[in-house]
Amino acid sequence: MTRTIVASETREHVIGFEEPFTIIGERINPTNRPKFAAELEKGVFDTVKRDAIRQAEAGAHILDVNAGIAAVDPNETEPPLLRGAVEAVQEVTDLPLCIDSSVTGALAAALEVAKGRPLVNSVTGEEEKLESVLPLVKKHDVPVVAICNDETGISEDPEVRFAVAKKIVERAADHGIPAHDIVVDPLVMPIGAVNKAGVQVFELVRRLREELGVNTTCGASNIGFGMPNRRVLTAYFIATAASHGMTSAIMNPLHEEDMTAVLAADLLNGHDPDSQRWTAKFRAPAAGDDSEDGGRRGRRRRRRRG
Repeated sequence: MTRTIVASETREHVIGFEEPFTIIGERINPTNRPKFAAELEKGVFDTVKRDAIRQAEAGAHILDVNAGIAAVDPNETEPPLLRGAVEAVQEVTDLPLCIDSSVTGALAAALEVAKGRPLVNSVTGEEEKLESVLPLVKKHDVPVVAICNDETGISEDPEVRFAVAKKIVERAADHGIPAHDIVVDPLVMPIGAVNKAGVQVFELVRRLREELGVNTTCGASNIGFGMPNRRVLTAYFIATAASHGMTSAIMNPLHEEDMTAVLAADLLNGHDPDSQRWTAKFRAPAAGDDSEDGGRRGRRRRRRRG
C-alpha cells in the first residue's frame, strides 16, 4: 500500500493508507496574523518557535512552515524568511517539516537547510510550476504536495480537479518521482459557498486513492469558512474525510474538537489497535488511582466522607 515517508534528522513519519491519520500542524503561518507577520518581517522568529513547541506538544506529526508575508517582491523577501523559519523550528523540535510556499526560490532556500526528508508544499498543474518545482523535488529526493489547480484556476468540477491531479502525477513520473512521493490536495471549497463541497472532496479522495494510488491532504478548516460553529464542522469533516480514505490534513492541533475527530476516525477505521489511544485519552481513572487527577478526586471524596 502507498506509504509516503517524511522525516527530520532523527524522526521518521509515514503517511499511508494503512497508517493512522497524519496531523500536519498549520499554525506557523502569518496569514491573517498581522503581529506575527510584522515580527517575521524584522527577522524575529519567537512566534515561530513558540507555535512549533505548542503544536508538537499537542500531538502534531508534521509541522507546516509558511513565511509568506505581504511584500512588494516575495521572490526577494520570502526565501531568507522561510529559510530562517525552518532553522528556527529545527532548533526547538525534531518533528518532520512541511515546507510551504508558492515561491519556488523560497522552497529552494528552505530545502538547503532542512534536515531529513521534508514534505514540499507545493506544486500545481501550472506549466511554470511543474517545470520549476518538480526538478527541485527530484534533486532533493523529497515528497511533494500536488494541488489540483492550474492556469485556469480552481474548478468547481471535481472531474477537472482529478484531471489536474493525474497530470501532475504523470509529469512527476517523467522526472523520476514515484506516486508514493506525491500527496494530493483535492482542494476543499467552503461549504457555505459550494453546497456540495464535502461530497466533491469525498469522491475525489476515493478516486485519487483507487485510481492514482496517492495519499491525500487538505486545508481542513477551509470547509467551514464563514460558517457558524466552524470548529465542530471542521472536526466532522476531518472524520468523514478520513472514512473516505483521506490520509492527512493541514489542521490546528490546538483545537481539541479536531484532535478528538482524528482519534475517533483512527479507531473506527481500524488504525488504533486494541483501542489503545482512544482508551488512554478518555478512560476514567481506576479506583485507587494515585495519579495527580485521581489523587485529588480521592482526597475530595475522603474529605466529604469525614
